[in-house]
Amino acid sequence: MLRAFFPHKPELKSPREIGLMREAGKVVAEALRLCRSMARPGVKTIEIDQAVEALFASRGALPLFKGYPGRVPFPAVTCISINEQVVHGIPGQRVIREGDLLKIDTACKLNGWCADAAITVMVGQVSPEKRRLVEVGELVLKTAMIEMARRKWWSEVAGHMQRVAESAGFSVVTQYVGHGIGRVMHENPQVPNFVNRELRKHDFKLEEGLVLAVEPMVNMGRADTDTLRDHWTVVTRDGLPSVHVEHTLAVTREGVYVITADEETLIPRA
Repeated sequence: MLRAFFPHKPELKSPREIGLMREAGKVVAEALRLCRSMARPGVKTIEIDQAVEALFASRGALPLFKGYPGRVPFPAVTCISINEQVVHGIPGQRVIREGDLLKIDTACKLNGWCADAAITVMVGQVSPEKRRLVEVGELVLKTAMIEMARRKWWSEVAGHMQRVAESAGFSVVTQYVGHGIGRVMHENPQVPNFVNRELRKHDFKLEEGLVLAVEPMVNMGRADTDTLRDHWTVVTRDGLPSVHVEHTLAVTREGVYVITADEETLIPRA
């Protein structure tokens, strides 16, 4: 949550360390492929979570969400959020339905290094409005990846992300942001998907070795959110759908390396 920007500089990673993070990223990518294949009408969200937990165990990976501290420790290895739920949804007995937007976020640590990613799955036939929301959300993330290979400061990237979402008539959630990542899941810096006075004051350089979990949250309606009584699930205040997508991205000499991609992906420097 964006309460105050971390005061310390990011911890830059060596090419070797980025390679180790990629190994964790491959496991996260595999988990999200599994989630996508299971996201069908009639499936309970807890069934997806249990499948991811089993996959992590089989790969020797430590799930990073389960037990995450809060007023109530997070009880699952995935966050599964549906429709108006933005992020941090708790898997349970809810049954997935035709037309749902299913946001699935997960992270793991492998051999001491972390990776974190999220997808939005359109379940069956969704409305044209929901489909456009998903397309724009994915475009916002793609824009971040491309602009990171071109720009010197994060604020430049965030400004492009915000313009893509808002020019489509949608809003960017401002209460929650991305983060640095490495040996632990949440490192400096905080990574907003928008530009405001705080970001301009605490802007950071896109230098070689920087690794960020970039995760835009785009709402169909207003940006305002609330948290449910479970102390975790974040929902849009107006009840309209939201989209959440995320990749772990590394700035390298050659360009932006997508640590959590399905296949080896490098966006070359412009």
